[in-house]
Amino acid sequence: MTSAFDALGTPQGFGLSTAERLPIPEREAMSDAQRAAADAIMNGPRKAIFGPFVPLLQTPTLMERIGKTGEALRFDGTLPDRIRELAICVVARETGNQFEWQTHAPLAIKAGVAAEAIDSLAAGRRPRSLSADEACTVDFVYELMRRHGVSDETYAESTSCFGAPGTVELTALVGYFAMVCWIMNVARTPGPGGSKTPALTSFPA
Repeated sequence: MTSAFDALGTPQGFGLSTAERLPIPEREAMSDAQRAAADAIMNGPRKAIFGPFVPLLQTPTLMERIGKTGEALRFDGTLPDRIRELAICVVARETGNQFEWQTHAPLAIKAGVAAEAIDSLAAGRRPRSLSADEACTVDFVYELMRRHGVSDETYAESTSCFGAPGTVELTALVGYFAMVCWIMNVARTPGPGGSKTPALTSFPA
């Protein structure tokens, strides 16, 4: 049975209310530290304050440090774009986060992940017909998200595909995006405006 919420997408934060808890403050209402942090984000590779950086602006020092970590993982990482975007999509699906899902699902497809794989994730199924490194990524992220660690076999597959440095990077990527998804879920930060990617619905019972 489909609920009214599922028809529109699961509310970010999973509550009955969809009101954003921590919207971006007016610039005049920002502290000096908030304005400086906001300017740093806008002058960096992101060019705007959006997604997790809206609630993170409540703590400018944390926003700056987290932002630098995200930059390192997204813009200076060694994992192929296709693998990175697929991993982010798995995290977004597992956390039920609309912003990261609607942002990164089209980026994953653009990077070379099959649209059918993204559709399977959205439906709550493990994708099939993946390449070897994509299957390794999905297994690693699922296991890490659900068990908070990985088996020797999964670790060996990951180091075979990505090496020890790549495995550390993949683990950090999962942790980073889980963190920002949780922050947005708590803050009820909405998904990106005008997205053509359907919102996530609840996992099948």
